[in-house]
Amino acid sequence: MTATDLRIDRNRLIRRLDELGAIGAIEGTIGCARLALTDEDRAGRDLVATWMADLGLEISIDGIGNAVATMPGFDPSLAPVMTGSHIDTVATGGRYDGNLGVLAGLEVIETVIAAGVALDRPLAVGWFTDEEGARFPPDMLGSLVYVGGMPLEAALEIEDRDGLSVGDELERIGYRGAAPTPGRVPHAFVELHIEQGPVLEDEGITIGVVEGVQGISWTEVTLTGQSCHAGTTPMRLRHDPGVVAADVNLFVRGLTTEFGGSQVATVGALTLHPNLVNVVPSTAVMTVDLRNTDDGVLQQAETRFRSHLAQAADAEGVGIETRVLARFEPVDFDARVIDVVEAAATDAGLTTRRMPSGAGHDAQMFARVCPTAMIFTPSVNGISHNVTEYTEPDDLEAGANVLLDVMLRLAETDFA
Repeated sequence: MTATDLRIDRNRLIRRLDELGAIGAIEGTIGCARLALTDEDRAGRDLVATWMADLGLEISIDGIGNAVATMPGFDPSLAPVMTGSHIDTVATGGRYDGNLGVLAGLEVIETVIAAGVALDRPLAVGWFTDEEGARFPPDMLGSLVYVGGMPLEAALEIEDRDGLSVGDELERIGYRGAAPTPGRVPHAFVELHIEQGPVLEDEGITIGVVEGVQGISWTEVTLTGQSCHAGTTPMRLRHDPGVVAADVNLFVRGLTTEFGGSQVATVGALTLHPNLVNVVPSTAVMTVDLRNTDDGVLQQAETRFRSHLAQAADAEGVGIETRVLARFEPVDFDARVIDVVEAAATDAGLTTRRMPSGAGHDAQMFARVCPTAMIFTPSVNGISHNVTEYTEPDDLEAGANVLLDVMLRLAETDFA
């Protein structure tokens, strides 16, 4: 069998997705909850690490808990072609987001080892800590530390809402490793991921050839007013943070219509205190998520949001505190790797579409240090970060086979 004849084992890939998805399974659904550095995350890590070890891969775990498994037997000076993603989820997540990229990478390496294919350089697969940022902001935390975008010491001090730190939780679950950060720079990096949106399914396309990732701006806003009786306090004497939160929500939604293009905006979290039916709230804590493929437009959206927030709060007599949770500029992937992805899919007879990613991914961090691109497979009904998240088995298989071909081609590509 030649390298061009290789195909992944579809049943093995799906079985592993199901086994990993059973950890943190949400009863009555096909979804799962494995927030970063929880007991469920530890169990998921243990399972995947076992599969890596069973293949005889060389596993390194760094100080932020990233794990990279590399094919043995190569000159240590040869940088690997790396793939991977994450295995943490949001609280009401699915079993494909991130998990597909890790387990398809493992499947690619197992397929190559079993076929005895001789390679010019090793292949590697990794998982990266707290990609979701659902427990410890910012998102893509592990890969950010891996590429040197944040000092390890600063990352270890980040706390969740309960005051638990990344460092302490890594120690607790046994995944604070000794490998240094920043980590070893790969020869190239390619990530397979579900689209998490409706475009591919809507257009009947099998493979998304991802050209880049749009910029992301996350802000947490705390609004402080005056709690009082809902029936006895005249409207003109109120200082209601809930009103300001609602005003800002509608304003940023309006920005998406005004700016058009790829501009999106979301108020994803909103908490009122004391959150009682007959009490004007004293505080409102909200998040504002702004994204655009054009950083200049994204900066305009941020400026307009901050200005309106100040005006709305002043009009209501409400105090403001803001905290930046994440801020990443748009990323353009490497044209050479994009072309390899497109060629591999086209040669397999699959339909393709070049497109940006609306979500953040570990690949955007690796684009800082090495040639990088991504492969998308369709998401049924465009749904992700949801317990009903699903990708058809045929699309899982197609995406994994494209990843296989791309990694083999990149192992023979000289980027000098």
